Amino acid sequence: MQHYLSAYLRQQKAALDSISVEQVETIIRKFKKCWEEDRQVFVFGNGGSASNASHFVTDLGKSASDRMGRRFRVSSLNESISWITALGNDYAYDEVYRMQLHNYARPGDLVMMLSVSGSSPNLVKAAEWSRENGVETIALVGGKGGTLAEISDTVVRIADTHYGRAEDAQMAICHLICYAFIEGEVG
Repeated sequence: MQHYLSAYLRQQKAALDSISVEQVETIIRKFKKCWEEDRQVFVFGNGGSASNASHFVTDLGKSASDRMGRRFRVSSLNESISWITALGNDYAYDEVYRMQLHNYARPGDLVMMLSVSGSSPNLVKAAEWSRENGVETIALVGGKGGTLAEISDTVVRIADTHYGRAEDAQMAICHLICYAFIEGEVG
């Protein structure tokens, strides 16, 4: 068991070491610009990535906003089960994020998608719609990158395809973004 645990932790450290600090800095600057222009931020994912999106929105909307003096306008599109089931039932599951963006997003807003595979159809459709409508896209993806890595404006690719390690690294990126604001590195 100890061999397994030690190996897992070594691989987790490697996944964290694969995070491009240059790309994370780019993302932080995009969030700062969005905040300065009072634009809306939309964050979403599926499964564990959806949970990470919700956690990130809480940290950015509460703690980072407390430090900034003015609130981030941030929403997690995977939060409303009513919206998701209505859109999934009446249209298709791969439309659940695109259709919400169609209602809410405006040119100049910011979308951040979290996905280990980078190829979830509902995220890809949301990214395509965003590009066509002047909404900036950020993707945090696992080692394969998928379609999101090819079509998003800014990408952080975590060099691991293991869902647990990639999702842990996603959360590390989310915390890097938030704590840059919370701890006054951006302000």
